[in-house]
Amino acid sequence: MSSQPKQLQKLLLFQLTDHRQFGLGTLKIREIMPFRRLSRLPHSHHAIVGTATFRNAAVPVIDMAAAIGYPALSAEERADASIIVTDVQRQEIGFMVRSVQRIVEADWKKVLPPPQALGKNAFITGLLTLDGALVQLLDLELLLARVYPESLNSQDVLLNDMEIETLRNMSILLVDDSRVARKQLCDVLDRKNIGYQVTESGTAAFEYLLDSSAHGKPVNILVSDIEMPGLDGYELTFKVRDNSQLHQPYIILHTSLNSEMSLSYAEQVGADTALTKFDAEELMHAMLVAAQGRQQQV
Repeated sequence: MSSQPKQLQKLLLFQLTDHRQFGLGTLKIREIMPFRRLSRLPHSHHAIVGTATFRNAAVPVIDMAAAIGYPALSAEERADASIIVTDVQRQEIGFMVRSVQRIVEADWKKVLPPPQALGKNAFITGLLTLDGALVQLLDLELLLARVYPESLNSQDVLLNDMEIETLRNMSILLVDDSRVARKQLCDVLDRKNIGYQVTESGTAAFEYLLDSSAHGKPVNILVSDIEMPGLDGYELTFKVRDNSQLHQPYIILHTSLNSEMSLSYAEQVGADTALTKFDAEELMHAMLVAAQGRQQQV
């Protein structure tokens, strides 16, 4: 490979309160529209304020401030609010925010992970300083898991004994900066008693790949998120493929992005396949393809 993939990504900046700035990758966004009359949705989570019609389909609308612990927008504040319609994890969901500011181009390498002191309940995956102001990148997976807790209950996947044993013989590395996504990945493998290692960043994953390869215990299958602070999934894949001394794993890029462009780019940087989160059966099938291919090479 001759050149590194670009790390620039467009972010939509918006506010939930008077002062703090939040950001969301534009690849997740379908449309931004002014607040409109909503249809009520009975017996739903308190942060779901109703449904809006978007391209002839009913889309649930979540008060993002209320969902992450800020005061809900009042009726007066809603009049000036915006709805960000997103396409994430195979579903369209609207997020009501106080105000939309602008779209900026940000260097993903400069995104820092959130401080450990924030704990498990922080709804951010990264921090970025733009024009002297701190921007918090929201963890939509954690937010949606709180609003739709049933989404964490991934289905069991039917595998025969030979398939399970095939995967147990593989060295598997999982990497994702989202705690919710890591839990989903781990739960699928734990149900089958399939061993794995897990890291929270692309940098830690690359270091593990180098170390395990140097000690003669190389990783066979790498499952990585795409959007991560620092070393994202694209660049992690590039660095792995660009290192001739490294044992080359089968790389599955796993993302909440539904964009065909993002999945196509995953293959361009050297990933073997790219999947949209979260379908346990689809993921396990991809890992089986990887494992069976490795066995044939032996």
